[in-house]
Amino acid sequence: MSLLGSYEQMRARHRWYVPQRYNIASDVCDKHSSDKLAMIWEDYLGNERRVVWGELQDLSNRFANLLRSRDVRHGDRVAVMLPPLPETAAAIIGILKIGAVGITMSPLWSDESLEYRLNDAQAKALITDDHNGTRGVGDVVEQVMLLDGGLLERVSESFDTVDTSAEEPAMIYYTSGSTGPPKGVVVAHRSLVGHNEFEYIQDLRKNELSYWMGDWAWGVYKILGPWRLGAVNVVYRSEHRYDPEKLLAVLSKYEVPNVFLNPTGIRLMMAVENAGKRYPQKFRVVGSSNEPLGIHESRWFREQFGVTILESYGMTEAYPMTGNFLTMPVKEGSIGRPMPGWDVQILNEREEPVLVGEQGEICLRARSNPQYPLDYWNRPEKTREDFGGEWFHSKDVAYQDEDGYFWHVGRTDELIKSAGYRISPNEVEVACVKHPAVSEVAVVGSPDERRGQVVKAFLILAEGYEPSEKLADEIKKFVRQRHSTFAYPRRIEFVEDLPRSQSGKVSRAPLRQSEAKKSKKSHAF
Repeated sequence: MSLLGSYEQMRARHRWYVPQRYNIASDVCDKHSSDKLAMIWEDYLGNERRVVWGELQDLSNRFANLLRSRDVRHGDRVAVMLPPLPETAAAIIGILKIGAVGITMSPLWSDESLEYRLNDAQAKALITDDHNGTRGVGDVVEQVMLLDGGLLERVSESFDTVDTSAEEPAMIYYTSGSTGPPKGVVVAHRSLVGHNEFEYIQDLRKNELSYWMGDWAWGVYKILGPWRLGAVNVVYRSEHRYDPEKLLAVLSKYEVPNVFLNPTGIRLMMAVENAGKRYPQKFRVVGSSNEPLGIHESRWFREQFGVTILESYGMTEAYPMTGNFLTMPVKEGSIGRPMPGWDVQILNEREEPVLVGEQGEICLRARSNPQYPLDYWNRPEKTREDFGGEWFHSKDVAYQDEDGYFWHVGRTDELIKSAGYRISPNEVEVACVKHPAVSEVAVVGSPDERRGQVVKAFLILAEGYEPSEKLADEIKKFVRQRHSTFAYPRRIEFVEDLPRSQSGKVSRAPLRQSEAKKSKKSHAF
């Protein structure tokens, strides 16, 4: 049953219902009929698997029994480092079934990053495969269980999911570490109930095919949420790096109506010539999050596929805080309005609401919804600082317009202060990428004796363009005319790549640091 209505109706009638005793595994796995389709999986070679719930139920029970046989108990931390496979999902569900705490880890991380997380979480076991089992991280945990080689053959496929409180820890998600060492965000079983983007943004329906872009290491709610509502997950495993053309082909092949994409993925799709004609889609709902979605990307997508992208906003600690909905007009560039059931406001430094149009910090009222984390793992002081007060501070700056829409400006530590102006790097980046020569961009403040800071843009050029002072001047003029006379990039540096966080988002912090030291040398104009 759809929960959609007018925005005011959705806000007014929303109620949270969280049972006192609740286990995610029971809600997303055990309740389904064994013959019901759970997942359509395909890899880059065209191999396909159609997985029914009976197979996933048996697999997850086997994992649960395997963990029990290896002395993994209630509350122990168990890491999973596998590519997106039915077995990966089953391993995570098996961990939840015994009341242990799952930690999803990406095989794309370096050995150092993996060791840090395993050590920090004090993981008792690691479930991985032969390829990743040889990476030298096995010494960090008591046990390494390799998926290959008949790991599950000698264990029973019968298991009764343990009875857990909704308040018990279920998963630990590690932040990207773009503003310091990665922190383990501990979420309770109830957290999945709080992920109501599946109902309100996606309007996800029973048996509907759903695809979510993104590594499961940053949140397996991407697959658990649709399963909770009875949808079917479409999972595509690429070869090494993201392949937009093959993904579009898979989504077209299965006529997936409900998809969630990240802006970086959409930008790479834009390189696919005649994407809409070559890969016709049956999209009903398309959502986007993870980083700001540019108007340029949004318009391209609508022109190609006839669907307006619904952008949402959130972070590892609190997602989703705001969103756009099918029943509400979309304002391109806006991150929408606060989610039903979420008390999200824009506040000043004294935690007071700001006026319409005035910039402030996006804040979430603490403990006001089921998704709210329990703590940061083993960081009591940071937990008290971030989660202990009346408000959770996102450190993101935004303003609200007269219709109640939120407009993201940037991070509190990323705003550029130049000659008395407060400049959003996001807005300058949006203006830059409209120029045909610009493929990707990162904007930061560069120290300047006269203005304090000036806007500097690091640009990756599109194919067919070469760095030159003439091109730099052309881009400066282009942004000056289309954005403002005070916030255009006075300095431009052409680069071949940009620093990124482990989740793939462009990270401005290293660029700001290098500018502060004035040590970076390249094609600068």
